[in-house]
Amino acid sequence: MAQRPILTLPDPRLRLVSARVDKPDAELRKLVDDMFETMYAAPGIGLAAIQVGVPKRVVTMDLAKKDGPKEPKVYVNPELLWASEERATYEEGCLSIPEYYDEVERPAQVKVRYTDLEGQIQEIEANGLLATCLQHEIDHLNGVLFIDHLSKLKRSRIIKKFSKAAKREEE
Repeated sequence: MAQRPILTLPDPRLRLVSARVDKPDAELRKLVDDMFETMYAAPGIGLAAIQVGVPKRVVTMDLAKKDGPKEPKVYVNPELLWASEERATYEEGCLSIPEYYDEVERPAQVKVRYTDLEGQIQEIEANGLLATCLQHEIDHLNGVLFIDHLSKLKRSRIIKKFSKAAKREEE
């Protein structure tokens, strides 16, 4: 296992649409192990493979309480099958947009189909934090960031701030 660097805004790779995974293999398991190590170290509760520069449809997640046992979950090729009309608002953050948080409104409940690491197709119905996280991470796989759900003004301010910071780092 190894920690991988997390891409941050304005890295253009964050806007790539990730490719489907044919079938789980040793290479995918290594990626997943690295993603968990990276996510836990950050610390975060969810990570899409594209955030570590790998454009594959893979998500790791752990919504366990900080002082409780870990509950790692892996979603390969997750796809949204259904979303409720009822909405819920959560304060979201993102490891690729460090130290920025904002309220995002999304469907309150979702149904997601994914493949597990054994290659079995699974379906899950989710609400609350799990529904929000699944939608946030699936967005990443489609090149969408949580700031894309904010007003155009807020989004452009955030992008400008991170672009300036990236430029300063280059100099």
